[in-house]
Amino acid sequence: MNFLFESIKAAAFLILNLDSELTGIVFLSLQISIISCIIASIVGIPLAFLISMNNFKLKRLFITILNSLLALPTVVIGLFVYAFLNRRGILGSLDLLYTWTAVVIGQTILIIPLITSYTISVISRLDVRYKRTAMTLGANRLQTSQVILREAKFGIMSVIAAAFGRVVSEIGISMMLGGNIKMFTRTMTTAMALEYDKGEFVLAVALGLILMTISLLVNFAINWFQGKSPE
Repeated sequence: MNFLFESIKAAAFLILNLDSELTGIVFLSLQISIISCIIASIVGIPLAFLISMNNFKLKRLFITILNSLLALPTVVIGLFVYAFLNRRGILGSLDLLYTWTAVVIGQTILIIPLITSYTISVISRLDVRYKRTAMTLGANRLQTSQVILREAKFGIMSVIAAAFGRVVSEIGISMMLGGNIKMFTRTMTTAMALEYDKGEFVLAVALGLILMTISLLVNFAINWFQGKSPE
């Protein structure tokens, strides 16, 4: 028990003194997660509206596949992207493997199905009268989508917050595609794993406390956005 308290005390000291290694890892993790969420949102949200606003034969199958991809292990995505980015892969000439850009690519692929599927659920929960009223007034599909987007904005923000929480705590893709290189690709989760393997727990505990705080803030944000969403 004394070991735990001493580790937490030393970890708190690192956090309060803004240790350079600690802050570098945290900022890189946040940078990668934010960029991944932005790119995935640019792809996933319009895709969700495209699926929701149109009826086509394979719509139900497409949604089922999206939902199935939510359970896809991160190591599978890591292997898939690695196959493209390694020197013998199609994109090997770009020399992206073991860079934070490679981690962004992997994490973006991870959360596109999440953002798309959850946004479809948000849209489907909206009162159908929003869509009917807009179309009755002569709105086209794009204008109707804009009306729905305004009404669903808080629900969609909660989806993006959930996606951020997913990638900021991810380790498989970060380790496989980033390589856990100090000051270049080392994220909070990969650094925690490394410090544990080394038997040096202070930095790992400090990162764990920060990660728990971020997760708590993300959950507060999700609950707040959901509270603002129309019934």
